[in-house]
Amino acid sequence: MKKNGHILAVILCFALVVHGQNQKLMRTNESKFKQIDDLLPTPNEYRTASGAPGHKYWQQRADYHIKVQIDDSKQTLSGSEWITYYNNSPDVLNYIWIQLDQNIFSQHSLSNQIKTANEFTELSFQEYQNLLYPKDPGLGYKITTVKIDKTAVKDSPSNAKPAKYIIYDTMMRIDLPEPLKPNEIVKIQIEWNNKINEVRKHGGRGGMEYFEKEDNYIYQISQFYPRVCVYDNVNGWYHKSYLGRGEFNLEFGDFILEITVPADHIVGATGVLQNPKEVLTPTQFERYQKSQTVSEPIFIVTPDEAKQNETSRATTTKTWIFKAQNVRDVAFASSRKFIWDGAMLSFNNRKTHCMSLYPKEGLSLWDKYSTHVVMHTIKVYSRYACEYVYPVCYSVNGAIGGMEYPMISFNGGGRPDPDGTYSERTKYGLISVIIHEVGHNFFPMIISSNERNWTWLDEGFNTFLQFLTEQEWEKNYPSSRGFPDLITEYMKSTDQVPIMTNSESLLQFGNNAYGKTATALNILRETIMGRELFDFAFKTYCERWKFKHPTPADFFRTMEDASGIDLDWFWRGWFFTTDHVDISLESVELHVLKPKDPQIAKEIEKQKDISADRKTNILNHKEGGIKQYYTEQYGDKLKDFYNYYDKYKVYEIDKKEYLDYIKTLTPEEEKLLHQKAYIYHLKFKDIGGLLMPLIIKINYADGSSEIIKKPVEIWLKNEKEVVIEHVSFKEAVSFELDPNYETADADRFNNYYPRKIRTSEFELFKQKYNLWEGFRGNNLMRKYSNEVK
Repeated sequence: MKKNGHILAVILCFALVVHGQNQKLMRTNESKFKQIDDLLPTPNEYRTASGAPGHKYWQQRADYHIKVQIDDSKQTLSGSEWITYYNNSPDVLNYIWIQLDQNIFSQHSLSNQIKTANEFTELSFQEYQNLLYPKDPGLGYKITTVKIDKTAVKDSPSNAKPAKYIIYDTMMRIDLPEPLKPNEIVKIQIEWNNKINEVRKHGGRGGMEYFEKEDNYIYQISQFYPRVCVYDNVNGWYHKSYLGRGEFNLEFGDFILEITVPADHIVGATGVLQNPKEVLTPTQFERYQKSQTVSEPIFIVTPDEAKQNETSRATTTKTWIFKAQNVRDVAFASSRKFIWDGAMLSFNNRKTHCMSLYPKEGLSLWDKYSTHVVMHTIKVYSRYACEYVYPVCYSVNGAIGGMEYPMISFNGGGRPDPDGTYSERTKYGLISVIIHEVGHNFFPMIISSNERNWTWLDEGFNTFLQFLTEQEWEKNYPSSRGFPDLITEYMKSTDQVPIMTNSESLLQFGNNAYGKTATALNILRETIMGRELFDFAFKTYCERWKFKHPTPADFFRTMEDASGIDLDWFWRGWFFTTDHVDISLESVELHVLKPKDPQIAKEIEKQKDISADRKTNILNHKEGGIKQYYTEQYGDKLKDFYNYYDKYKVYEIDKKEYLDYIKTLTPEEEKLLHQKAYIYHLKFKDIGGLLMPLIIKINYADGSSEIIKKPVEIWLKNEKEVVIEHVSFKEAVSFELDPNYETADADRFNNYYPRKIRTSEFELFKQKYNLWEGFRGNNLMRKYSNEVK
């Protein structure tokens, strides 16, 4: 009774200690399983606790009729627009904020004023010129007209009156002559002109690429028109200056876009071309129509036609007219250099005209892959996110490295060498950038988050689906982001901030917003939730918020609401901290049933003692040890019973006691007594701070193996250390934590028991590494083209 009482006391004492630890964690808010309610805004009638739009959710709308003209001799753009703004809010508005993104190129922009110095030991001539003359003084908007009309039905200046306005950096406030009440409409007329920035000199997300040899340009024009800021229940007017990194936050609307360019230019833009017969030759028009009936790309403008265009200089102009419905932005590309191909994607009872525009410099890569990649991307994203509802989709090659707009994306690089060959890196770099930029049609062009606040909410989601799309393109696709082990070095670094950081304050921008977010979602899908639950919840989020403005809280709440899984620990660790995953398999203990059979028990004892003797009686193992023991001088005189008793011998009394014991057992008990079992206690320690489920591979002596999994809740009672029990009827020889590299564990060395030897590799070299070749990748195509067919 005393013994049992002692055990009970120990159990109670342990329970109090654990309870005390949990109480301490809760009191100091240190618990990694604490709910994140305090980190999220309070749900309301606009945005519910389930993550869905509330019954009083509203958002504004802005329709645009835009007319622009490019002067190819001066590289300038002039434009006029009518904005029809719908006040769907319950608020009275006294002014409207407009985005003037071209002003970022001004010498006096906030973006330029906050630039800090960079260390350098060498500069290219272009870099030196940019340092001495950072911005062309002619860049930025020149606003010539701002008028307001609350009565006009059509886009007509007849009733429009000049409006008072003020410009601060990349924002313009237009004061309304009278308040705009709920459910009222106002029309705004703006006229402007600006020089077009050269991308390689001035940077930017749009601009022009100059081909000096031919004296030709490719224009990729974006953020080219004054755009209405978002007004919503989260921020009111969102008028944070455009600093370059944090992208855009825009309202949906219908657009008419009229683009006047030299008559020998080919144009692609957001929306459906309204006048193809007027701007194309009869042959090109015929091909244009045919491309809408075929499933594989055909040329609309052939390479020969594009080469001929390059030598022409039209003295007349043509106006290309596009219409787009329910989009948040428009962009366009124009050049006489463009080759044009297209095909029709028929998918889920929808048809999308997929097209590519590129110069002759892209031939052998662009004509082979671009439009196919566009079609593949739309199909995969539509399966995981929501339907691609737009009728066209362009991929355009130019100087812009990668930039996205509704129905059109600018995809740089990816041009082969002059002989038509290219490296593997160039090939897969092109495919990946097209997938990524076309994928942005879903995030944020349809699921329209605030990019300027939360880069990860579109870039991270897009990179996640980019990874899935790449893996479905071909077997063993070399994805650069998405696999958990690719993010571990970043997550161990000290030069980082949480994902939930404003876009302009991010460190290691790509790793943070793109890579870490994509990896987190991949781990959620593959390891935490499972594909079925994740896919349903993720698609629910996309369907709930398509053509609306979601926030991070709406995503977090929807994923839990639609899956039934408490994920607050995951959001807190992955999105609100800079902790990393490093869980160590500290030790493994084996527990076996002590045998009752004396034949077995005494043999085991003998082997143990032999092993112990080798370890401890070192005097017997070295030269010069004990020559003679004292008792040996006297023969048997100093010996007694214990000198003759053989503790390893099985005596008859041992056998009888064993048989008597067996008779006391039931058949079930006797079966258990003879059952050979191995009970392993595995001790794990959290080092990195980011808790994860335990996935353990056990390798057995017979050559077989198995994987066991413990959910993250195994850490609930002790977030620092946990011991799990595993029972097997086979002997284990080794253990490995996270065997399939699915939790982003940053230190693989402590995942093994027994430990493995750390291995590193080095190379010998004879000449200095060629940095340019390393950047472009090794062109194996040129090296082996005669042998590989």
